[in-house]
Amino acid sequence: MSINIKSLISVLDAEWIGSDTDIFVDHISIDSRSLQNGSKTLFIALSGVNNDAHLYIAELIEKGVQNFVVQYIPENVKGKANFLLVKNTLNALQQFAGYYRNLFDFPVIGLTGSNGKTIVKEWLNFLLSPDYNIIRSPKSYNSQVGVPLSVIAINAKHNLGIFEAGISTVDEMIKLEKIIKPNIGVLTNIGSAHDEGFQNLEQKINEKLLLFKNATTIIYQKNQLVDLCLEVFCERYPLKDRVLFSWSFTDNTSDVFILERENTNETTTIQYQYQSEFFDLKIPFSDSASVENAISCLLVLLYFKYDFDTIQNRVQMLYPVQMRLEVKNGINNCSIIDDSYSSDFQSLKIALDFLESQQKKNATKTVILSDIFQSGFSNEELYSKVAQLISDNNVNRVIGIGATISSFAGKFSNCITFQNTAEFIAQFESLNFNSETILIKGARSFQFEEIVALLEEKTHETVLEINLDSISHNLNYYKSKLADDVKIMVMVKAFGYGNGGLEIAKLLEHHKVDYLGVAFADEGISLKNGGIKLPIMVLNPESTSFPSIIQYQLEPEIYSIKGLKAFLKIAEERKLKNFPIHIKLDTGMHRLGFEENTLDELIQTLKGNSTVKVKSVLSHLATSDELKHFDFVISQIDLFDKLSSKLISALDINPIRHILNTSGITNFPKAQFNMVRLGIGLYGVSNDPSEQKYLENVGTLKSIISQVRTIPSGDSVGYGRRFMAEKETKIATIPIGYADGISRLWGNQVGYVVIKNQKAFILGSVCMDMLMVDVSNIDCKEGDSVIIFGESPTVIEMAAALKTIPYEIMTSISQRVKRVFFR
Repeated sequence: MSINIKSLISVLDAEWIGSDTDIFVDHISIDSRSLQNGSKTLFIALSGVNNDAHLYIAELIEKGVQNFVVQYIPENVKGKANFLLVKNTLNALQQFAGYYRNLFDFPVIGLTGSNGKTIVKEWLNFLLSPDYNIIRSPKSYNSQVGVPLSVIAINAKHNLGIFEAGISTVDEMIKLEKIIKPNIGVLTNIGSAHDEGFQNLEQKINEKLLLFKNATTIIYQKNQLVDLCLEVFCERYPLKDRVLFSWSFTDNTSDVFILERENTNETTTIQYQYQSEFFDLKIPFSDSASVENAISCLLVLLYFKYDFDTIQNRVQMLYPVQMRLEVKNGINNCSIIDDSYSSDFQSLKIALDFLESQQKKNATKTVILSDIFQSGFSNEELYSKVAQLISDNNVNRVIGIGATISSFAGKFSNCITFQNTAEFIAQFESLNFNSETILIKGARSFQFEEIVALLEEKTHETVLEINLDSISHNLNYYKSKLADDVKIMVMVKAFGYGNGGLEIAKLLEHHKVDYLGVAFADEGISLKNGGIKLPIMVLNPESTSFPSIIQYQLEPEIYSIKGLKAFLKIAEERKLKNFPIHIKLDTGMHRLGFEENTLDELIQTLKGNSTVKVKSVLSHLATSDELKHFDFVISQIDLFDKLSSKLISALDINPIRHILNTSGITNFPKAQFNMVRLGIGLYGVSNDPSEQKYLENVGTLKSIISQVRTIPSGDSVGYGRRFMAEKETKIATIPIGYADGISRLWGNQVGYVVIKNQKAFILGSVCMDMLMVDVSNIDCKEGDSVIIFGESPTVIEMAAALKTIPYEIMTSISQRVKRVFFR
């Protein structure tokens, strides 16, 4: 890409504020964190309800960025850079992508639907890549922001595009169509995802079809409703040569009719009729969703006129798609970022940004990289760009695997190469991996999963997966409820409510929350040692921890005269000045805090003392989640206002005031004061069922089946013979138990796990390290995945059955359970 900024003034309908317009840019960015930002970057400052990239412009100018698309110019950067001033920067990003797309003329496949878009896109890339130089959406970049970023990656060497488009409500697809402009449309499975954004299923289908407004071919699964919608669509947007290319299991008038389907444990063989001929096709999957996705791919191959033998040979090599970047604990204090199933230039950029966000403090950054395919560049140009990209991201060492990258090793600093993965594995012990953050990124043919297995810390097979994107979503949901000037503290105590404190704190620091809250000093010290720079409040400090709190620049909550005097004594001994403290008032919770009758003594103790500074005054609501106690909450809020106002007036100070927790944010919006404290809501749990639907699940606890056995009627399962089989029963043993945090009360057929999307009830007692489940009606085998909690069962459902609260379920998960973070 090389774009003259002058040409963009009219494209974006922008006002130019800057120096000479004869400037060329070769990189578009919306991420201020990216180390790829530089003098040739055009940074588009997206501004939403909860985040405003304009706040980062000064930092970007310091990094060398000189060209910006903005909605306004912050006072502190006026005259320091070039600005394209527009009404809406998201619209500008989309307009630029549409303009850029028009510079190229080659076939483009556009995919939409409720489910299967990303998988079909990746499979089509695999199936068609031997014959085309393909540009495709990286990962699942299918949103109003993701689609333009995907299209902007096109270069002159590409001759086929595959882009997916996802929408959540009306009036979104029409914007994406102008960016993708597909010639060929593929409508994947239409399901319930994002139903809340549409009046009904018909409206959803009609909106998705808008992607194909100018497509000459539309591929879809035939059914009555889709046919009806397509009929109306074709009348509204007529094209002379448009072809509707359909398939069906039940309608023999479809272009491709599936007559038979025969399943085994791992494969499916279908017989289909096409143009009066019959064919058998073996698909290497047995689940219905994968079979449907493979059939969508089949129709694309038929459209491109591939012969049957080629289709069969390629389809039988399809593979499960890894759609996310995973962070795993590695050997010798390493962190592993697993992106071992794809290798293309655009997704390398994404992976390197993720590497930077996950890097441990002072850790070496290492990239293990295979040959890169389908870049659209010559090898010389490609590896020059890759080397520059890796240099820009301050990667300390590169390990290249493959004949091509080996031949360009000289372009990289501190690089060692191997011809193939086997050669790397043979030399593994000599590479001395230690205290590194390692990005493993390779094309599937290199089987980098073997490298991941070597580097991954060996623990048992139970993991808690943490979705970082869901945390961002939930944070933004609650931020949207706050007045503009209200700050937000996020609670990361109790190991981030069981989810992992440091990794979540890093994400919150990126989102520029105002404070982090922990219960005890050692939690705050761990975060500071991990490189967290945000102010951290310690809510339950013990007097013995005051020296450490001062040493690590933590900020203690003070809730008693005794504690205050103890802290003041240490502060005076160390000659501190204005050290931040937080005063806790008891307004009815009766747990910790200064009561009304101790306020005068508090004032007298603090008056004239310059060793400390009251940074905030806070209290805690006892019943913010139970509206039957509405009047009591109001009395707490009124008392807090009264007591804090007296303290502020007597000491002549201007501290932050805060009383609302997660439920309070929703139920008592008029009491936001200067700050709120977000806790369990960040992790996707609300006490309000009507609010729960707007939150995303953060943690999914997973394990595997260790063993499957069948017992006869009359046999028992587990300790105490608490389950007796009344008939022949197939049971599966799962390696997770009460030492991992699973309550014994969840056993004895009260609770269940999910295997192959089916409930499997727990039989007998939960053991320390294992539990057994009934899989009599589930086709499963050893090694199959098991969901302990997540989308189903939810921690809310578990808590209700166990007569406890979701907090207890989440914080009970042992730290011996490995946490895996992903985006």
